[in-house]
Amino acid sequence: MIQAAVGFQCPECVKQGARATRQNQGPYGGQISTNPRQTSIVLIVINAVVWAVITAMGRLAPKIPLEQYLGLMPQGICAVADRSGMYWQGMNQAACQATANGLWIPGVADGAWWQLVTSIFTHVSIMHIAMNCLTLWFIGPPLESYLGRARFLATYLLAGLFGSLAVYWLSAPYSLSYGGSGSLFGVMGALAIILWRQKGDFRQLLMWIGLNIVITFVGGGSISWQAHLGGLVGGAILACIWVFTKPSPHRARDQWILIGVTLAVIALGLAARTPMLI
Repeated sequence: MIQAAVGFQCPECVKQGARATRQNQGPYGGQISTNPRQTSIVLIVINAVVWAVITAMGRLAPKIPLEQYLGLMPQGICAVADRSGMYWQGMNQAACQATANGLWIPGVADGAWWQLVTSIFTHVSIMHIAMNCLTLWFIGPPLESYLGRARFLATYLLAGLFGSLAVYWLSAPYSLSYGGSGSLFGVMGALAIILWRQKGDFRQLLMWIGLNIVITFVGGGSISWQAHLGGLVGGAILACIWVFTKPSPHRARDQWILIGVTLAVIALGLAARTPMLI
């Protein structure tokens, strides 16, 4: 979930997504948003507030690494309380708390399940949050124009969870991952599926996806390819649910049932990984 230079603008998508199959309903069953930027703005504000709190805490309470509590760590660590970045690998919580200058930071396997969600909104550097928020500003509204607010928000959050699941399985147990790029890759993946379904021109979007995949794998160890790949695959899966559910009076019900099944699959994936880390 560390940043990659991503961005996409598609004015035609907004126009196409605004076409209703019936009054106030978009092409895939969602209610048309009167302001398709609104959800993206709210998400940007949430990211900004979390970043501001982390920055303020770093100055007011430098021994409390808030980003490590909010970021995703598969397994807890015993860190040195001076924020030097050093830690004792393999030490359990009881031993850590009995150690002078030891600071226990829990991971998902230790019960810090909130990290699966909070890591999506956690950023530390100004460049990281600026790039991710700028990307969301460009690619969020076109997808909301197609899906409506509730489906767009579900896609953003669940794609982020897919990214978290990939990090949980594929990253080192004591690694720290944070940032919204998993969700953004999910939005790009979903938008690509929809443009393909609409027979629209998605070459520019595929170029951006390809460029960012290259950046992900050649950009060094600071970029979480696990979150990016998980988010991209998750976004494509979610888009298929919205797009390929058969139109009927019960389409919305069927779509949300499938979303519930998807969430259950994510939960099962997390539950299956946890015993391997404890």
